[in-house]
Amino acid sequence: MRQRPRGDSRGILDPARMLREVRFRRHLPAKPLRHWVEHYWLIDWALRTPFEQRVVPHPAVNVVFRQDGDGPESGEVAGVGLDLFRVTLTGTGRVCGVQFRPGGFQTFWRRPVSELTGRRVPLPTGRLTMPPGAVCAGTDDERCAALDGLLTAWGPTPDPAAEQAIALAEAVRTDRTVRRVDDLAARHDVPVRRLQRLFLEYVGVGPKWVIRRYRLQEAVEQAAGTPPSWADLAADLGYSDQAHLVRDFTTVAGVSPAAYARSMR
Repeated sequence: MRQRPRGDSRGILDPARMLREVRFRRHLPAKPLRHWVEHYWLIDWALRTPFEQRVVPHPAVNVVFRQDGDGPESGEVAGVGLDLFRVTLTGTGRVCGVQFRPGGFQTFWRRPVSELTGRRVPLPTGRLTMPPGAVCAGTDDERCAALDGLLTAWGPTPDPAAEQAIALAEAVRTDRTVRRVDDLAARHDVPVRRLQRLFLEYVGVGPKWVIRRYRLQEAVEQAAGTPPSWADLAADLGYSDQAHLVRDFTTVAGVSPAAYARSMR
C-alpha cells in the first residue's frame, strides 16, 4: 500500500513555472480507495495576469471540480486525453481533481471507459452524481474528505478484469523494457487481442497507445533536465530512430524536444 502520493512531474510541461504561478499539491485518498485512485490533486490560484498550463495527459480518467472566484462549482469527468491539454487560469479559483489509476475508473463507471476517451462530460452523468455539498471549499483535509465521501457513495465494485487491467498498465508504466504490445502480452500470458479489448474497455485506449504515451512522458522528463543524446534516448525508449521520437514529441507537446529543452534552461 502506498504511503505517499507520486512526487514526479511527468506530463506537466514547465513544472517549475506552474509551481511559481499556482499552489499545487497531491494527496492520497482513503485507504479503501487507493487500489483504484492514483491521488487527489488540488490547485489554488490568485493571478494578476492569465496563466496557461500545458499537460501531456496520462492514460488516466480524471474527475475534476472547479470554482472560479465566487462563482458556482462545476464538476466533470475527463476521459483519457489524446492531445496536449491546455488550460488558461485567470483571477482566483480552486480545483479539486481525482486522478484514477489506469484501469481503475471502470469499477465506478461500469461501462466501457473508451466511451469517455477524448471527451469531457459534465456531472452528473450515468450513475455518477454530484456531491451533496461543495468540494473545493475548506482545508485540504476537508476537500479530500469530501472526495472520499463522494467516491465511496459511487460504490466501486471489485472486478477481476479491472484488477488485471490495472496491473498490466502499471507494468507498462514501471518497466521501460516493455516497448511492444506483443512483449507485454507474452510476459503476462495474455493473448494480444484479449489485451487490446481489455485496455479499451478498462483503460480507454489501446495498449500500444499507453506504451507510447508513457515513453513520451519519459522523454519530456528527460528533456526538462540535462539535455540527453536524443538518438540514445530514442533507442532507450524503443523508438525506431531519433526522427521518430522528434515527430512524436512535437506532435503531442507542440514543440520539438530540443526546443523544449532550451526553454527549460
